[in-house]
Amino acid sequence: MLVSCGKAISSSKQENTVFKNQFSSEIEIGASQLPAYLPLLKNKKVALVNNPTSIVFNSKKRAIHLVDTLLTHSINIVKVFAPEHGFRGKADAGEEIKDGVDVKTNIPVISLYGKHKKPTVELLNGIDIVVFDVQDVGARFYTYISTLSYVMEACAENNIPVLILDRPNPNGHYVDGPVLQPNFKSFVGLHKIPIVHGMTIGEYAKMINNEGWLANKVQCNLSIIKMKNYHHQKNYSLPIKPSPNLPNNIAINLYPSLCLFEGTVISVGRGTDKQFQIYGNPFLNKSTFSYTPKPNLGAKHPKHENKVCYGEDLSNTRKLNKISLRWLIEAYQQYPDKSHFFNSFFQKLAGSNLLQKQIESGMSEEEIRKTWQKELTTFKKIRKQYLLYK
Repeated sequence: MLVSCGKAISSSKQENTVFKNQFSSEIEIGASQLPAYLPLLKNKKVALVNNPTSIVFNSKKRAIHLVDTLLTHSINIVKVFAPEHGFRGKADAGEEIKDGVDVKTNIPVISLYGKHKKPTVELLNGIDIVVFDVQDVGARFYTYISTLSYVMEACAENNIPVLILDRPNPNGHYVDGPVLQPNFKSFVGLHKIPIVHGMTIGEYAKMINNEGWLANKVQCNLSIIKMKNYHHQKNYSLPIKPSPNLPNNIAINLYPSLCLFEGTVISVGRGTDKQFQIYGNPFLNKSTFSYTPKPNLGAKHPKHENKVCYGEDLSNTRKLNKISLRWLIEAYQQYPDKSHFFNSFFQKLAGSNLLQKQIESGMSEEEIRKTWQKELTTFKKIRKQYLLYK
């Protein structure tokens, strides 16, 4: 199904070895609905916003990248824009990505996580349509949605339509966390939403477009290929890890809670095989659980590299339906030098300076959560207007 928001638009094999299950056979993602969007791309100069998650399942249930799929249908792909981690998805979090050429197809790859985070007029020159197809995980600080916002903004300013191929949100079953305050706007939080927004990429795009959140309230000529047979409470497993340090479903579910540690002295397991499933620090209470971060794919220089970290293994945690602050509060209480526990990045991740002050003042998780509720209720009312799925 094509959902239009604005003017209507004129007409490599990759095996999964990380996630045990594919999408539910009942769910048909936007990218798999070729008849719905190929006519929109024919005889057009197309730019894609893609990374390794941009896959289409063929009749043999093999994962083929969208670029390769479109080329077999003679679509003219002029360039690919790559978000954080790059087109092939091997760069560390926060590592600057350089422009280049895709070795397999010789298509130019332009980084949106390096010199430019927003496509320039020159980069969009000659493009007839931009297709956005990237797997999100439903957290405000996961930068793919910031890339989405900047792409929509640039396209709106240059009268270029955007087509979104929608995908499930693995954390779409709940909405939670403090809402971003405008003074703390950054690339890990552009808009006034909670940490967990509970929306698919398509739904989120509708919101920022129609709420006037793009610069100067410009509106993007936006169309969305909806998924079929999807709803927000549906259980499924992503077919490929969405970024190098989210290796499985447990890590993805814990990510909205544990990513706050990235703004502290605490390691979240980068440099191990349990990224975002463990946390620790050399100076926490020595316990029965410890690990030593070492360089690996996606973490060339992990926090506390080659040092024994003491903490907690959360890899058997039951699926969360809300953000947990328990681990953050406990780690703060244990850390001996509390004046150096938080760094400047924490407030950007939290979306304000309030959460840090609340933890430092000794407030309980329950007391802190109560302070979110008024703005969460307001956000949920706005969100409801843009839901494409139950």
